[in-house]
Amino acid sequence: MLRRVVALTGGVGGAKLVSGLAGVLSNDQLTVIVNTGDDFEHLGLVICPDLDSVIYALAGLANPHTGWGRVDETWNFMEALGELGGPTWFRVGDRDLALHHERTRLIGEDHSLTAVTQHICQALGVAVAVLPMSDQPVRTIVISDEGELSFQDYFVAHSCEPRVYGFHFDGLETANPAPGVLEALLATDLVILCPSNPWVSLDPILSVSGVREAVAAKPVIGVSPIVGGKTIKGPAAKMFVDLGFESSALAVAEHFQDLLSGLVIDREDEAMASEITLLGMRVLVADTIMKTADDRPRLAEEIIDFASG
Repeated sequence: MLRRVVALTGGVGGAKLVSGLAGVLSNDQLTVIVNTGDDFEHLGLVICPDLDSVIYALAGLANPHTGWGRVDETWNFMEALGELGGPTWFRVGDRDLALHHERTRLIGEDHSLTAVTQHICQALGVAVAVLPMSDQPVRTIVISDEGELSFQDYFVAHSCEPRVYGFHFDGLETANPAPGVLEALLATDLVILCPSNPWVSLDPILSVSGVREAVAAKPVIGVSPIVGGKTIKGPAAKMFVDLGFESSALAVAEHFQDLLSGLVIDREDEAMASEITLLGMRVLVADTIMKTADDRPRLAEEIIDFASG
């Protein structure tokens, strides 16, 4: 019986699985460690897209249509900003704006990102422990044929169109794991790598000092974000191809081969199960695309059962 589970996550698919895990585990059983390499400063605000996606998902406030932002959002601020000639390339809804403003205000008063995240979770009724990977800024830089781009510049402003040659994480050399991160990994019975982009959602977390070593000491189950050679959302499949790899569940297994005890793949990729097994990990074939709210706890339960077997 698993007493404690730590999920490493970023992106929409990761947030969906985290909400499913919260539905089948008690609050004190689950800790979520979230990528902050996507964070950036915009309009004078500290914006943390992956943290917010996780918090909104756990609070039942996530926009089901976009996969990001809040449900029942309004856009008066962006419309007025556009009328004034301001930058509208990164869309911030009115309710979402309140969260960014409050985070920026509290950080300006010398509260850590961890403390601010805990405050936001408490205010929105999220009882699961949600931790940023680090309190120090780490910024994912995409090396591309358009030069070095910040992640949001690549992802939103350039619509993921530039060819990718690699990545580096600015600030990593001075970043420490956020308070509670290593402690949670030390105490856990299982680490789950959510169906998140390996390159820009999970690798930044694993690159923070001491995190990869702590993860490697535990049983680790991954969930492939690649289904039938494609991703449901985001540029992971394109990044694999740009970097010279096959975009497949097998490529995901190879990327995390040194960590994984097992990998969950979609039924569409069942033919790859035997090859993945040869890498030294168990394989669970399941319906991994979380189309409905019921799919999330169903998949989470299957993962927990698989890890316990």
